[in-house]
Amino acid sequence: MDTKRAFAKALKQIRKAKGLTQEDFSLVSSRTYLSLLERAQKSPTLEKIDDLAEMLGISPLTLLTLTYLYAKPHQNIDKLLTNVAKEVDQVV
Repeated sequence: MDTKRAFAKALKQIRKAKGLTQEDFSLVSSRTYLSLLERAQKSPTLEKIDDLAEMLGISPLTLLTLTYLYAKPHQNIDKLLTNVAKEVDQVV
C-alpha cells in the first residue's frame, strides 16, 4: 500500500476509534479536506499532521507509525520502533 493510502486508512481508523466525526475537526480542518485526506486524494503538511494528531489526542508519531505499519505490512511495530530509535541515536 502506498503511503498516501496508508495515511488515509490510519487517520480514518484512529478518528473512528476515538468516536469522532469529520465535523468534529472543524477547528483544524474543513470536513471536505478531512474527507479528501481519508480518501487519499490529498496529502497533509507536517503542520496539518500535528493539528490532526492534537485533535485526535495522540502524538503525531502515533499517526505516522500506524501509517507506516499499513504501508509496510511485513514490518511489526517493535521492529519499526527499534529502527527509529537506532536511527535517532545515530544522528543525535
